[in-house]
Amino acid sequence: MSRAVWFSMYIELINRSPDLTRLLNEGYEIDESNGFLLINHVPYVNANKQVMYGTLVSRLTISNNTTLRPNDHIALWIGEYPCDYNGSQLTNLVINTNSEQIREGLVTTHTFSQKPQEGYYEDYYQKMTQYVHMLDGHAHAIQPEATATTFPVIKLTPEESVFCYIDSASSRAGITFINEKLKKTRIAIVGLGGTGSYVLDLVSKTSVEEIHLFDGDMFLQHNAFRSPGAPSSDDLAKRPTKVGWFSESYSRMRRKIIPHHQFMDETNVTALRHVDFVFLCLDKGGSKRMIMTYLIENNIKFIDVGMGLRNVDNALTGSVRLTTFTPSYHDHMTDRISFNDEEDNVYSTNIQIADLNALNAALAVVKWKKMFGVYHDFTKEHHAVYQVSTNVISNEEIPDET
Repeated sequence: MSRAVWFSMYIELINRSPDLTRLLNEGYEIDESNGFLLINHVPYVNANKQVMYGTLVSRLTISNNTTLRPNDHIALWIGEYPCDYNGSQLTNLVINTNSEQIREGLVTTHTFSQKPQEGYYEDYYQKMTQYVHMLDGHAHAIQPEATATTFPVIKLTPEESVFCYIDSASSRAGITFINEKLKKTRIAIVGLGGTGSYVLDLVSKTSVEEIHLFDGDMFLQHNAFRSPGAPSSDDLAKRPTKVGWFSESYSRMRRKIIPHHQFMDETNVTALRHVDFVFLCLDKGGSKRMIMTYLIENNIKFIDVGMGLRNVDNALTGSVRLTTFTPSYHDHMTDRISFNDEEDNVYSTNIQIADLNALNAALAVVKWKKMFGVYHDFTKEHHAVYQVSTNVISNEEIPDET
């Protein structure tokens, strides 16, 4: 069995087994091998009153890739003979000193037996933590900081996941299956200004298959103040491209972020034909109209975002907008979208504020997740505007069937 296949089965076992999920979420170094559950890095005391670390092992009882109640109260141990904090052997815990091979290079040294008061362990969380506490309590008396809950970083290979390490946030919240609704999706972000870069920040934490970035600009000093992250002055002095800077930054967390250092026009808009969803984060009206027309003609869903802020009496006011387009609802394009090029407007200050860029991006990503079933969507609005001064979001362009 390849590691990728094994890991897929291992993750499914954890996701479907609340007891294993709880062990993982509390920071235990759990593993599975040949039908055995292992907890590594369990602190204990040896005969020399030294704090050491061993591995606790239990046979797994599984059905349909889900743990059942443990069928015995026996545990195996890999390490020296455990002792109390005075160095006396825990003979009430160890019933046998023998060896059993778990896998090549991994052999047990002792057998533990500690039957709970009920006569059985309800699940593997109860069983394994009871044994851990019988060992680490003595270790704590000598070394209070000794712990079995190390919250290890579980690295993943490209065959196992688009993430470079396991998404423990979803498992802790119990929403892994919900988030996997996005798993096979390929998205594009056109424009990596303030809002577009925050869209990337949010979607990079999802399990989408690919994230394509389109922008022909360089990442300059003013961009740093309206984008996520904290580039240094040395970073900015290198004058990276926007797509290069953000793809490199976020590729430390996940794979398949694909940069396209180019402005989108009639010659390359077909690059969007293979994606499932597009976030349009542009302020160039001519390009936007052309891209929107192409997406509508090719039945590709997309969200267009926009921001309009102005200085009134030395305070800012205005709004942020998101407009949604689907194959069945797109005739509102000319009514809701301005195609004036802001850079050609001599009166435009093009005010961008990081918090409102982030809000605009968050509203767009929430709407996108609604469209793919991650969140409930009772209104199904295709146009929403947040007014800064009144703190009100208005929903419009609501299909008749809603």
